[in-house]
Amino acid sequence: MRALNFDCVSTDCRARRRAIRVPGVMRSTSVGCAMHLASVPNPAWAHTTGSVTDGAFAWAVDPLGAALLALLAGVYASGQWRLARRGHSTRGASMVYFWVGWLALLIALAPPLEGWTEVSFAAHMAQHEIMMLVAAPLLVLARPLGTLLWGLPSAFASIAKSRTLRAFAAGLSAPLTAWIVHAAILWGWHVPIAFEAALKAEAVHWLQHSSFFAAAVIFWWSVFHGSRAGGRRGIALLSVFTTAIHTTVLGVLLTFSGRIWYPGYAHAANPWALSPLEDQQLGGLIMSVPGGMVFVVAGLVVTA
Repeated sequence: MRALNFDCVSTDCRARRRAIRVPGVMRSTSVGCAMHLASVPNPAWAHTTGSVTDGAFAWAVDPLGAALLALLAGVYASGQWRLARRGHSTRGASMVYFWVGWLALLIALAPPLEGWTEVSFAAHMAQHEIMMLVAAPLLVLARPLGTLLWGLPSAFASIAKSRTLRAFAAGLSAPLTAWIVHAAILWGWHVPIAFEAALKAEAVHWLQHSSFFAAAVIFWWSVFHGSRAGGRRGIALLSVFTTAIHTTVLGVLLTFSGRIWYPGYAHAANPWALSPLEDQQLGGLIMSVPGGMVFVVAGLVVTA
């Protein structure tokens, strides 16, 4: 089993264009830009359901999401620049995986999808599926940790080389542990009381999203990279197959249930004029059908 590799070597703010020439300034500017975006007040900050008025929900921007995406892009670009200065370069395929995965995160967390999640369970499911089944596996295939570390201050590289951290990462990315963590978080957050809490409080909503994404990254790392070590391809295929089954079961339960699981959407003005139950059924279909196709593709990738 291959542990998370912290040693692998594989826009920003316009206000300071000279950051393009000085990597240290680029890093500080990215952090400053992210902090500024996170501090911008926004009416969409409270993740509560309601009615759509003049597209206010559909085009609202989540400042924290924008800040984190800007920070991620800035640090990765800085790492690429520093590696190129030293005669190294990130492999072309890794760069493509990273930026397409980053774009998928942008689509999931940006308007109009982010706004639609306020009033549609199906849109919320689509957002989660993009994060967990598109962005996460692409970013894992990119193996960006080395490039990201080059883009951060040197102190982070020392932390990443810590034996304790590496042992923890190895244990967490072990196939069985990764499978259990992924399954527990997926099913746990879809328990009505937990999902409703995420609808009512922004902090809980962000905890839900971050745990979904982290669990997906851990799971896909164990599948794509753990399968290369020690002949564990069969274990990876079993992990993908069983995860496809239990996620499809959850989607089917949502689709064929005769009651509304999440009352927070019961009185929302659905942008597609669906009833709350129809909206829930569509969300279940999104989880089971496109989600199931992603797992089939993942199984083929592991086999190949």
